Amino acid sequence: MSFRIGFGYDVHKFGKGRDLILGGVNIDYELGLIGHSDADCLTHAICDALIGALGFGDIGELFPDTDPKYKDIRSLFFLQRIRDLIDEAGFEIENIDATVVLQKPKLKPYKKAMEKNIAKALKIEPEIVNIKASTTEFLGFEGRGEGISAYAVVMLREAYERVW
Repeated sequence: MSFRIGFGYDVHKFGKGRDLILGGVNIDYELGLIGHSDADCLTHAICDALIGALGFGDIGELFPDTDPKYKDIRSLFFLQRIRDLIDEAGFEIENIDATVVLQKPKLKPYKKAMEKNIAKALKIEPEIVNIKASTTEFLGFEGRGEGISAYAVVMLREAYERVW
């Protein structure tokens, strides 16, 4: 059986007049993230990890921010499209592990809902999606409250055994 590992990273800066959306969940906070889509950096990092595991480039290649059809779109849509690519390539998602790096707000009350949203978009069990949050102890742009970054690692496995 063949396995593939993918790594993803994304970052967005905070701005006024936008919702803060992470893992498809609206987070109660006075600032949102700036971006072409909904700027869900957690979902974007997971997208990049999945795309990377498939060897299909990156999120910007598949869903360019120059394309007006992706303006303000919910990033869970990207996961749904990537799920189609995973199926077509003959793989299944083994697990997803992601970390959101931010000083505030606290994400503990939202993590399970994020895991459920991501799992639903990818048609997998929530138990194989793990979301963590970490501060930087006030260091760097995240610590200064300028933005958020997210990292993700995924493992895919072949959906079938090859018979040679």
